[in-house]
Amino acid sequence: MPTFPAPDGVPLAYRAIGDGEPLVCLPGGPTAARYLGDLGGLSQHCQLIMVDPRGTGESALPEDVSSYRCDRLVDDVEALREHLGLPRIDLLSHSAGTNIATQYVARYPKHVDRLVLVGPSPRAVGLAITAETRREVARLRAHEPWFPAAFAALEAITDGTGGHWEAIAPFLWGRWDAAARRHHAASQPTNEESVALFAADGAFQPESTRAALANCPVPVLLVAGEFDLNSPPRSAAEFAALFPDARLVVQPGAGHYPWLDDADRFVSSTAAFLKE
Repeated sequence: MPTFPAPDGVPLAYRAIGDGEPLVCLPGGPTAARYLGDLGGLSQHCQLIMVDPRGTGESALPEDVSSYRCDRLVDDVEALREHLGLPRIDLLSHSAGTNIATQYVARYPKHVDRLVLVGPSPRAVGLAITAETRREVARLRAHEPWFPAAFAALEAITDGTGGHWEAIAPFLWGRWDAAARRHHAASQPTNEESVALFAADGAFQPESTRAALANCPVPVLLVAGEFDLNSPPRSAAEFAALFPDARLVVQPGAGHYPWLDDADRFVSSTAAFLKE
């Protein structure tokens, strides 16, 4: 895999999939980008530049572990833009990676053409997702055979009496089938230190980030799954309202990985936005 040097010299890996205009893609986790696949076939419309965040996948481990902090990862994205020789980039991110992308566009708005936030995490802008909002989304799956055990685990987590996170995994996919189980197993973070330090003190500056986004000229697409317990549509709508030029697409029947639940629908809406 090709690499580029981060500002502190750490070699970071990326791979290019497809042809056409480049789209820099940041995974969640933090984990390697491979779980994104080709985003349901989006690589047929643009060239996906898939980045492995520092300490994950093929990217090197940093000596300074404090560099795993979200706000410091922003400059790794800027180093990639400079490495690619692009004056401006289209930027797509998923889940926890949307915190990096949000802070990037707040810091470098003139370096972004379009921004896509998939299953957006609102931590960087200080929006809270209530337990009742998560329960409301979860109840949409009440007809599923796995629902009673998963909902009981969710109730225990939200009221602070339990922590069986694995039990609520079915809520993150539109279909909890064999393919979803395989994807779940393949997408787990492997560097627990990077996960633990991603949101360390100072990682987020919500007030200043929100102020920057209020004047951000970049067109933004937010994609939320109808069933996404992690990033509920209601939260995504609040997030979208922080941008002057944003639209929200709620994908029916999708969970936290909409390109897996309905690839055609995801690709159609995302590719159309990128071509505007």
